[in-house]
Amino acid sequence: MLKGINKIISPDLLRILAKMGHGDEIVLSDGNFPGESIGRIVLRSDGTGVPELLSAILELFPLDEYDNNVYLMDKTEKDRDLKIEIWDEYRKIVADHTDREPVFLERFEFYERAKKAYAVVVTGESAIYANVILKKGVVK
Repeated sequence: MLKGINKIISPDLLRILAKMGHGDEIVLSDGNFPGESIGRIVLRSDGTGVPELLSAILELFPLDEYDNNVYLMDKTEKDRDLKIEIWDEYRKIVADHTDREPVFLERFEFYERAKKAYAVVVTGESAIYANVILKKGVVK
């Protein structure tokens, strides 16, 4: 155990966050995301939802200030009428750490970007379209 580190940040996740460099990306996914078939490094955080993990990570993780830094998976045409309430939570959490709005990526564009991510963290989040990609910045 360490002081000042949220207990939902596992030792493996802490190691990955520390090893990532400027411009590297990490995916925080819902429980339905195909993390094992997409990710090069995959961690499980089944007892955690994405909002809690997002908040804990952003306390430690600098977001890129030179480019878009938060990406969300957009709804498919079939789901256009769905209200995705978790996105409002994400906006509130992210607003405390950057002045940029999240960028929405079409589902398969999101998957392609996720394949290039440094790591994927699959959570127990049950909300749909709850996937987030974070781009790491620099510590100043």
